[in-house]
Amino acid sequence: MPILNTNGIMIHYEVKGEGKPIVFTHGASWDSSQWREQVAALENEFTTIVWDVRGHGHSSLSADKFDSEDFVKDLISLLDHLQIKQASLCGLSMGGHISLQTAIRHPHRVSSLVLIGTPFTNQFNWYEKIAVPINRWTNRIMPISWLAKLQAIVLSKYNPANRVYIEEAVRSLSHSDWNRLWDVISRMESKEDLEQVHCPTLILYGEHDSLIKRQQVYMHERIKDSILFPIRHAHHATNMDNPQEVNERIRTFLRAESKRAPIHLGGSSL
Repeated sequence: MPILNTNGIMIHYEVKGEGKPIVFTHGASWDSSQWREQVAALENEFTTIVWDVRGHGHSSLSADKFDSEDFVKDLISLLDHLQIKQASLCGLSMGGHISLQTAIRHPHRVSSLVLIGTPFTNQFNWYEKIAVPINRWTNRIMPISWLAKLQAIVLSKYNPANRVYIEEAVRSLSHSDWNRLWDVISRMESKEDLEQVHCPTLILYGEHDSLIKRQQVYMHERIKDSILFPIRHAHHATNMDNPQEVNERIRTFLRAESKRAPIHLGGSSL
């Protein structure tokens, strides 16, 4: 199990395959195992890199104060460690936002983005401005076992096989670490920076994803070189709900980007 010591923490990562590098960043409370279907489908054509964000999976979380900029620093440190000058970044939810912020802060290190179920703010409308603070409060009083079970039930509707993985991943977090992480994650903000993204960007969202669906057209309209795609039969666990369609969209996008060819994926809006 490769470990990178950086920025006062230990980062777990895995590299498979050969070819153009693509780095996968998981969603909040999950870990790098989320991407097993994508790695299996793409490692014969690309260098796939998965990692556990600090405080998740096998990566550590120090007692020091941190913010979302540290997530970006960790990802850049991983690229440096692997001697990768530029890579495609793919992320779901929190992982998409980390990838997005990396492209904004370090545009020369990111050749393209794949943003799956990605929020770029937690204050998009009045609902989020009210609901997110309430959510932070409920997370402070809810046992992690309850949160794990609730997530697993809600996000396994379109693929029942998700349930065991999600519950185990969330249960692996301590209550205190999760609340420290969620307090930072739920304050990530990129709404005013979207137009700074200039690399080719594939935006995917589950057609039934009630958590982030309302933000996707807005993001697509402000990232100039982006295409927007719904994924059928999928909620917020999009890459696990319908891995076949997600894999094909990513593969087609990366092939086109590698050839510097126009991307024709039949993108649509909400």
